[in-house]
Amino acid sequence: MYRIEKDSLGNKKIPSNALYGIHSERARENFPGNSLFPVEWYKSVGITKLACYSTYRKFRVASEDKLGKNLPFKIIHDDILNALIASSKEVTDGLHFEHFIIPGIQGGAGTSINMNINEIITNSALLKCRHKAGEYIFIDPLEHANIYQSTNDVIPTALTVAVMRLLQSLEEKINLLRQKVEEFEKKTRENLRQGYTQMQAAVPSSFGLLFSTYNEALSRDWWRVSKCSERIKQVNLGGGAIGTGLSLPRFFIMEVVPELRDLTGLPLAHSENLSDATSNMDKWVEIHATLKAHAVNLEKMTSDLRILASDLTGDKIISIPDRQVGSSIMPGKINPVIPEFVISSSHKIYANDVLISSLSGQGTLELNAYLPAIGCAVIESINLLIACDITLLNNLFAGLIINETAGYEVVINNPSITTALSPNIGYHKAAELASLMKEKKISIFEANGILKLIDETKLKSILEPGNLLKLGFSLDDL
Repeated sequence: MYRIEKDSLGNKKIPSNALYGIHSERARENFPGNSLFPVEWYKSVGITKLACYSTYRKFRVASEDKLGKNLPFKIIHDDILNALIASSKEVTDGLHFEHFIIPGIQGGAGTSINMNINEIITNSALLKCRHKAGEYIFIDPLEHANIYQSTNDVIPTALTVAVMRLLQSLEEKINLLRQKVEEFEKKTRENLRQGYTQMQAAVPSSFGLLFSTYNEALSRDWWRVSKCSERIKQVNLGGGAIGTGLSLPRFFIMEVVPELRDLTGLPLAHSENLSDATSNMDKWVEIHATLKAHAVNLEKMTSDLRILASDLTGDKIISIPDRQVGSSIMPGKINPVIPEFVISSSHKIYANDVLISSLSGQGTLELNAYLPAIGCAVIESINLLIACDITLLNNLFAGLIINETAGYEVVINNPSITTALSPNIGYHKAAELASLMKEKKISIFEANGILKLIDETKLKSILEPGNLLKLGFSLDDL
């Protein structure tokens, strides 16, 4: 069963039970890709429109109080307005998302997003008022559902709402992961491990120091993400098509953002320059740089752990949990799938960063037509980072095992340990000791037993974990 809808371009058949309409159907034909539009953005459009309807009601009431019932403009009566409000609340809750048929990558600066949701709200409202979907003579997607709105202020404002909510979740997930890493830092503070530079053995270090570098990086990520909402909180809702507020009541322009702030509980602010907030996308470039920095830190950390837990290192000084069977042909093979997922996600985020930067620069005069692609990329990056933080916490660090004995043995048997003796016996004698260790493949204790370059008791003292991990030496140490 179909209904016939029409616009200025002609007529189209629409399924009778569809909450979308002709504008959505044309967009689906024009943008046949299957890139997913984020449900978080969809929900945020719902609450943004709810703020618009609530503000419209306040404006109508204030106008009636001042001028009486005979207002000099066409009004939306409460029966229609209540239905629009109820339907926008449903969109806010994620209902009817199956009727949102527009892909994430599209043309038109988001007009198709706005109209698809206008049609969903309108047809849902029509059904509530005991009309049929598509009977726009009673409730219209443009005259009613889009009252005092433009795609160019509603859709970017809704993106800001969606991202601010996701940032709250990301901040929480980073901190939970950071706390877990800090636990490893504290309990392995004096457990020796071999340090490496350029993938070659360097001087001794500790597991605690290794995890401290991850803890510090995650702490920076946590702090930076916590500041992101402050950088994007100014929105252009009420600015209309290009930020001038043309054809919108001044009452509506001034009141709609406070209404949205109350509905969301987010620290949203009315931009002091609505034209700037409509035209420029640099705030997304700025905060995505912070997201990219977190991705970089996650990649570095998981790459390190993957190497230390690999079969390439011989006796593994770190073991990561076995999460799934690794091969369809090699029995018993287990792969480091969690680090691989994180590294893959990080590189997708790097790609998104290029897309966001380049498309933000493609804005032309009063508007950026590429907001849909920019917004989808920002949301995708945040969701990927949330997923990475969750799986690292639950599927990697929750079962990570430190082999303290193997770590110590590697240190004592590696010629680089002789660096610790340079202040006592000098570079050349330390090098002689290191050469013998390499030649004979023996420990530093065995090599010193042959060359007798330093008192054995003194050697044991120098190689105590607490002494090896001191920040430099004092005269008392010599």
